[in-house]
Amino acid sequence: MVTVYGRSDCAQCTATKRTLEIKEVEHVYLDVEQFPDVCDYLRSLGHQQLPVVIAGPAHWSGFRPDLIVAVALRSRD
Repeated sequence: MVTVYGRSDCAQCTATKRTLEIKEVEHVYLDVEQFPDVCDYLRSLGHQQLPVVIAGPAHWSGFRPDLIVAVALRSRD
């Protein structure tokens, strides 16, 4: 399962969600404005920008279609 942390006014967050949907990757989207305590957790992982994507042990921030494709390929195995 992939978890995406983002914000409604974030273009990179929207692009990430859309790409996950296109690639049919099962995911959960959490708006950090509704869960403000999660920001400390994301910072503890070293992230300074949204979206933050957590896919198993891997995590990254920003819109990374290359990594989304890699996750999609792994999820089909």
